[in-house]
Amino acid sequence: MFEVPLAAAGLALLAPRPVPGPSLAESALSTLSDSAGPIVAGGISFGAHLAAEWAVAHPSRCAGLVLALPAWHGAPGAAPASRSARLSAAAVRASGVDGALSGADMPEWIYAELSRAWRGYGDGLAESLEVAASRAAPTLAELASLDVPVGIAACADDPIHPASVAAEWARALPRARVCTTRLAVVGVDREALGRAAVLAFLRAAGAT
Repeated sequence: MFEVPLAAAGLALLAPRPVPGPSLAESALSTLSDSAGPIVAGGISFGAHLAAEWAVAHPSRCAGLVLALPAWHGAPGAAPASRSARLSAAAVRASGVDGALSGADMPEWIYAELSRAWRGYGDGLAESLEVAASRAAPTLAELASLDVPVGIAACADDPIHPASVAAEWARALPRARVCTTRLAVVGVDREALGRAAVLAFLRAAGAT
C-alpha cells in the first residue's frame, strides 16, 4: 500500500516483520530505535499508534510521520477498533483463523488482506490482537509536543477507524494534514491509502 507512493516522494520503505505475541509493540519500537536516523516513521492503525508513540519518546530522531487510520488517542476505552480486535482474538482462540474470518461480515478484499496478514502471526495471532486492543496510543497532549510534519490518511466510510479520530490527531499535532479516501476505493486500488497519507505528509511539510 505504501511502497510506491513513498518511492514517488523519494522515501524508501523499510517494513520489518512483526514479532508476534506479547512483545509485539516493544519489538516494533526497538526496530525504530535501532534504525539510523532521523527517520520518517509510519504505520497503519496500531502501527500508526506505535510510530507516534516512538516519535513522542524520541523527538530528535523523528523527521516526520506518515500515518493511516489511527483508531484512538490515550487509553482505548470503548474504541471500535479495540473492541473489534478483542472479538477477533476471542474468535481466533475459539475457531482458528479460518473460523474467525468465515464468521465475520466484511468485503471480500478485506477478507483477503486479513487472511494474508493474520497467517503471518502464526500461533501468536490472538495474543498480538490483544496487545493491539489494550495498548494506549499517545494522548492529544503528547501529540501536541511533536513539531514534525505529519501526514494522516483516513477513510470517510470506515466505522472501525473513524475519520473523526484522524481529525482529532491532526488538530492536536502542530504540523499535520489529513487526506481522506474511502474503503470502497482502497478495495479496487490498494495504493489509495498510501497515496493519501503521503500527500498529507507532503502538504504538512510544505512541499505541495
